[in-house]
Amino acid sequence: MSSSNVQSHQDRSNIAKLKREADGSMKRPPSTFRNTIEKDGEFPPEKAWATRTLIVRQLKGLEDIISLTVTSPRMDPDGWPFANVDDFPGAEIDPLYNSKHIKDLYLKVDPDFSGRFTVPILWDKQKSTIVNNESSEIIRIFNSAFNHLLAREKAEIDLYPEVHRAEIDELNKWVYDTVNDGVYKAGFAASQSAYEAAVVPLFDSLDRLEKILAGKDYLIGDRLTEADVRLFVTINNPTRVVPLGPVPSILPL
Repeated sequence: MSSSNVQSHQDRSNIAKLKREADGSMKRPPSTFRNTIEKDGEFPPEKAWATRTLIVRQLKGLEDIISLTVTSPRMDPDGWPFANVDDFPGAEIDPLYNSKHIKDLYLKVDPDFSGRFTVPILWDKQKSTIVNNESSEIIRIFNSAFNHLLAREKAEIDLYPEVHRAEIDELNKWVYDTVNDGVYKAGFAASQSAYEAAVVPLFDSLDRLEKILAGKDYLIGDRLTEADVRLFVTINNPTRVVPLGPVPSILPL
């Protein structure tokens, strides 16, 4: 493997290496593996990360159906490592292929893969491939695809109820753009203008969310939905605090 390919792989593991637009703003590319799981589909739900996927996995009682392997949170030059490379407390060894990094799984599926080596990934053990690496879609898979294998009380938990889907989709759209991804747009902005273009909508949306939640526990309806889960994992992370002020002169690029 050439040194240029190695550098390419390293850059595709690190969000700080994402290409900036001409104005200094960060634009996140879409996830690449976007299949789903259906009872009679290409990826049936017999085998099948990001915090929101872990939350939904537990809420739905899927621990015995969907196994979990955790990487080290300390990204090295090759991306997210397994415990055989970095034995960070809680990190685990890849039980299937003894891979060193998450990128090894992507390249196992497609040696010419040109996307980013991200987590979570939903892996099909039988087909030895990635089903999906987009967490927003993985939580919907978890929400309904395994209901026929679950006890009734877990199967009846619906985080994406049909009656509220239009509201959930609309709220998810602006929350993702301005809050979930907004903290990264501000944090990784490479210019003052790009920083302000991200941080102002971020705080506007937080104010909007405060008003929505005034006097109630949930964003939509009278029970927990995926909209609550998606927002919670961002606002509950104390490391994702973006000051409303000048962009730092030393940027994490």
